[in-house]
Amino acid sequence: MKPRHARLAGLLAMLALLALAGGLVLKAFRQNLVFFVTPSEIARGEAPAGTRFRLGGLVQAGSVQRDGSELRFTVTDGAQAINVSYRGQLPDLFREGKGVVAQGKLAGLNFIADEVLAKHDENYMPPEAAAALKQASAR
Repeated sequence: MKPRHARLAGLLAMLALLALAGGLVLKAFRQNLVFFVTPSEIARGEAPAGTRFRLGGLVQAGSVQRDGSELRFTVTDGAQAINVSYRGQLPDLFREGKGVVAQGKLAGLNFIADEVLAKHDENYMPPEAAAALKQASAR
């Protein structure tokens, strides 16, 4: 094999490895991508089917119920509401009427959460959540 052909083969092998590494990175990114959805979007059927996503809104007043180790509550965006089931430790700031983001999957008309995050400050809300709540209350 001529030196020129050897360099070309080496360059092609490096490009193939680079493309493979890029493909693996994109695949891992796609698998870990989690969408943010509001109760109104779920009611319209816009929630990603069969995948994990984040449900955001406010914990509806009077909706928190404990049944042994399971907690049930309702998340609302002012226009629609969805029931959430969760087993696990709740954040200290979890309260009725406060902002919450639950991560999990949709099971029929219920959301099964595997992680619950509470709003940490009275003045802060993620831009996506604030825009979604504002849009839902405008309807």
